[in-house]
Amino acid sequence: MTTVEEAHEASHEAAHSDWRERIYKPSGGVTPVPAVELAAPQGLRMRAGAGHVTLEWEPVEGAIGYLVHRAAGAGDFVTTKQRDVDVPQVPSPCFVDTALVPGETVRYIVAAVGAMDVTGPFCPPIAAAAAIVPTTPPQASVSVRADVTTRQLPRPWRHMIGSEHLSYSLSEDTTGGRPVGAELTEALRVVHDEIGVETVRAHAILCDDLGVYREVDGEPVHDFTGVDAVYDSIRAIGLRPIVEIGYMPRDLASDPAKTVFGYQAIVSPPKSYERWGDLVAALTRHLVERYGLQEVRDHWAFEVWNEANLEVFWSGTPEEFFRLYDVTAAAVKSVDPGLRVGGPSSAANGWVRELLAHVRESGAALDFVTTHTYGNAPLDWRPVLEQYGKGDVPIWWTEWGPTPTHFHGIGDGPFGATFLLHGMKSSAGRLDALAHWVASDHFEELGTPPRLFHGGFGLLTVGNLRKPRYWALDLVNRLGDHELAASVGGDTAGVEAWAARHDDGRIGVLVWNGTLNQAQAFGAPELTRTVELEVAGLREGVSYRLVHHRIDEQHSNIQAVWREHSSADWPQGEEWDALTAANVLDELEEERTHGGGPVVFELPMPGVSYVELIPEA
Repeated sequence: MTTVEEAHEASHEAAHSDWRERIYKPSGGVTPVPAVELAAPQGLRMRAGAGHVTLEWEPVEGAIGYLVHRAAGAGDFVTTKQRDVDVPQVPSPCFVDTALVPGETVRYIVAAVGAMDVTGPFCPPIAAAAAIVPTTPPQASVSVRADVTTRQLPRPWRHMIGSEHLSYSLSEDTTGGRPVGAELTEALRVVHDEIGVETVRAHAILCDDLGVYREVDGEPVHDFTGVDAVYDSIRAIGLRPIVEIGYMPRDLASDPAKTVFGYQAIVSPPKSYERWGDLVAALTRHLVERYGLQEVRDHWAFEVWNEANLEVFWSGTPEEFFRLYDVTAAAVKSVDPGLRVGGPSSAANGWVRELLAHVRESGAALDFVTTHTYGNAPLDWRPVLEQYGKGDVPIWWTEWGPTPTHFHGIGDGPFGATFLLHGMKSSAGRLDALAHWVASDHFEELGTPPRLFHGGFGLLTVGNLRKPRYWALDLVNRLGDHELAASVGGDTAGVEAWAARHDDGRIGVLVWNGTLNQAQAFGAPELTRTVELEVAGLREGVSYRLVHHRIDEQHSNIQAVWREHSSADWPQGEEWDALTAANVLDELEEERTHGGGPVVFELPMPGVSYVELIPEA
């Protein structure tokens, strides 16, 4: 029987010759993408309620998402894009507008989107009734069938997490009096052990702080000692890396003055594509030799660069990036054809169709497609991949979160929790990975954190306190493997639900009340709802214990605990101990026996409830 290593050696020579051809083959430019014709959405309809208007329409064939424009009164139609959202399009034929002024009539039009620069015609407008302000919380109903399984529960959060550049985990510096390297490593261990995250993606594995490349007397010298230290540490806690291949070593850069971030990552094209390809091949070969071919084949992946569609991350031309992609992909495959490589790792859904068109012409490998978005649920690129004959290629969103902006602040509280749950449920079953950016607030791209709650990207603070976003991931991960039929009715606004059953009969129901309108991130009383949860189809003759966990301003919100305690930038001494003691997932009420009737509770916006029914022996 041929071993993996023997097959690897047999294929290496053929792949190596292909790699050399790609070095010397200049890019022919960006391959034009074919035109996409989309129909206008049909059946636009609306439901108006307290503080919101919900729009729905029929799906459009070939659409990856939909663009909603609104007009107040007799005014002009304008985009619903917010200042800190990079992609305003929504992935499914539904949009909940909570940015309403009481007494003001609003009109809407909707168009299908086939790519980031391809929008079809708008449908005829529809006028919505003026928003009303309730005197008491309106009712939303949640109905769950415990005896009706819809599918195995998809878990897109488990595939991947983002991190600050991994050499930072070796740092012996402190931030806020806390050890940077040790706490970053611990944060990654926490998301692996407690939430089941499998891989970690980070920038800058080729930056000069790890010393991978230098030139001596004009000749390249490769040294992967620093990479070994980083990846050994990651493997020791059970994670595998997604190897983001970048940025450019100084001695290999065509323009070393082009940098980004406080740590001066070089974003220039290489001065020699041949030497770049040799470096990538040498790194890949080293990883295979150190960690094993089967391990790297099955569990690792190689992503080309980061957000080259933004000038801040790529100082070259699009043509130069697509040549870099071809050379990099060929270099990885020269080590073993079974290794996975992909991209374009783009910001805001950019260059996806362009890369698909390019590799169709160039023949370069594309084993997975990656892109990023912030402030919204990811779009649905499956129709486009099918158009290019890549319908079986996995889609990985390798960066995603409430905001792309450092120090913004909206993600530190419960708004971040409802945002995360909305995105995960929207993505479940239609993409393979949705990687939250990032695990830890130990993050130095634009400087180290100036205070404990500073609007950092992390799920965990400096000091590894769990933010509401972390608890939201913890709760959704508690759902069982068997997704249950669940529906939401009444005056829903931003109320959503997700339910699942464990093999041992436990039933978990996640209910959350959120909005994408960042102006309401810190609460909107008109969007509070009284929720009536009904779980039908429970096992006859079995009694259930009810446990109710909550995330909102007053529960599971470590930011509020610190705000009530102090106005200082950083805790001192015993203050850390007090915060650690408060770093818990709160119950809304004491455990009780479920009597079989509806469970009724008030759910603020933003707010999350997790109701678990546990069969008793």
